[in-house]
Amino acid sequence: QNEKELQNVVKRQEEKMLQLIDKSGEVTRLKGEVSQLKRSLQRAETEAKVLWEEMRGQEPKMDAAYVQERVLLRQEVDKLRLLLLEKEDENLLLSDKY
Repeated sequence: QNEKELQNVVKRQEEKMLQLIDKSGEVTRLKGEVSQLKRSLQRAETEAKVLWEEMRGQEPKMDAAYVQERVLLRQEVDKLRLLLLEKEDENLLLSDKY
């Protein structure tokens, strides 16, 4: 009887572990979504920033290609900043792990 109870306890613990693993996977997926949404928001903010700067100080005739190039350059800078932050976070996690 004790053995049977022990098997039941082990079985419940295994089920709980599987549930935690499932939740962990979902958290990882949600973190990925949040990261993607942050990048999209950052891209939109970058475009708005560049357009605002150009509209604020420009003559009535504005070269669309110039503005587009500025947006792309700003996006690239923001993307590089984000990559740097991600690498710093990874390094922190690795140093904490070890």
